Amino acid sequence: MADKSVMLTADGLKKLQEKLDYLKGERRKEVAERLKAAIALGDLSENSEYDDAKNEQAFLEGEILELEESIRNARIIEASSDSNTVSLGCQVVLKDIEFDEIDTYMIVGSTEADPDNGKISNESPVGLAIMGQPVGSVVDVVVGDNIIQYQIMEIKQ
Repeated sequence: MADKSVMLTADGLKKLQEKLDYLKGERRKEVAERLKAAIALGDLSENSEYDDAKNEQAFLEGEILELEESIRNARIIEASSDSNTVSLGCQVVLKDIEFDEIDTYMIVGSTEADPDNGKISNESPVGLAIMGQPVGSVVDVVVGDNIIQYQIMEIKQ
């Protein structure tokens, strides 16, 4: 089975690497100390502190493996030379036609998506609807039983 490419901006890759370094260094030490303290409490068969620490350690190691895989399969999003259509890595100014509200989003891969900070995935409903569309286009985004219309006002690379 082929590994799935993980689309990231250069900044997104840097943040994943920093998180991995933190988890493998400082966080691993914290969990090891917690495990050591739980073992010192004695009888492991009825030691909930030990069970909790082992579960935390397993979760941490799983998260480390996921981050390593994401970094290994990372493909850096290159700025497109075509600033006429929406593509990965660009910023898009969208107007909600019904409410006459304007929002700006950066289009990123799903690993890096953070809607609260203006980063939406190319795989999200809005991302899917606007990918490849030119300035001035009106797109329909299906959200549950509703359809939201957005107009692409501007594309910045």
